[in-house]
Amino acid sequence: MQYTLSRTRFDSPVAQLLCAEIQQEYVRRYGGGDETQLGEDDFHPPNGDFFVAYDETGEPAGCGGWRTHEDDAGVKAAEMKRVFVREHARRQGLAKLLVAAVERSAAEAGRKRVILETGPRQPEAVAMYELLGYAPVTPFGFYACADGSLHLGKELRSEHE
Repeated sequence: MQYTLSRTRFDSPVAQLLCAEIQQEYVRRYGGGDETQLGEDDFHPPNGDFFVAYDETGEPAGCGGWRTHEDDAGVKAAEMKRVFVREHARRQGLAKLLVAAVERSAAEAGRKRVILETGPRQPEAVAMYELLGYAPVTPFGFYACADGSLHLGKELRSEHE
């Protein structure tokens, strides 16, 4: 299956539909949705980006994006959020394609690092991130103190390095 990625406003109907499905996935796996506060402008360039993947029939199959996260030292990183693939499109490499798009966009915006939060009830995601070179980082954000929350990060390389 071939997929096409499209930059999409986070507040668009298709992005919000996919994000609602992500929340239902969290409810199924964890008993509740992700309570992290997200603003509509969080994913607008140059401070973020959001992508929707479409399959060959034009149906949305997944999404993912990043927003700026500034640490205590004032260093700006890209926080990856809402990487999701609908069940019918899983195990076809789409999540890796979305992550690569997020990383590329963040690097183009000058971010040197991508960070993310995930959890132990998403073993497929954890395995994929580890395979892609993500490693544990200092906990951050809404789930910094949450039991079992996993915080991962990866240094980015620009095309000029």
